[in-house]
Amino acid sequence: MLLFLNISQLILYIGGLSLMGLGLLYVLTGEGRHTNLFYQLIEMLCKPWTMLARLISPKQILDRQIPFVAFCIVGVLYITVTLAKIEHCVSIGIEACQ
Repeated sequence: MLLFLNISQLILYIGGLSLMGLGLLYVLTGEGRHTNLFYQLIEMLCKPWTMLARLISPKQILDRQIPFVAFCIVGVLYITVTLAKIEHCVSIGIEACQ
């Protein structure tokens, strides 16, 4: 169980950081972002989360707002997994969680 929680936390951490990087490059590169190689690479990393956000969100949400929605989803999931990991470690003993 601990291994599953650690893997889930790592996947969510990578997703959150890639979405933050995408937002930073969105601000820094401006209109030429779609021709930027690094923006395209990070956009590929974020694709599963943005697809999930598009699937969950209503149609009134604009496409340019989807990465922010995905970041919020990843943030909530990360907090949930972290709390589940803390609860699991407390139940089995802190020494066993090392």
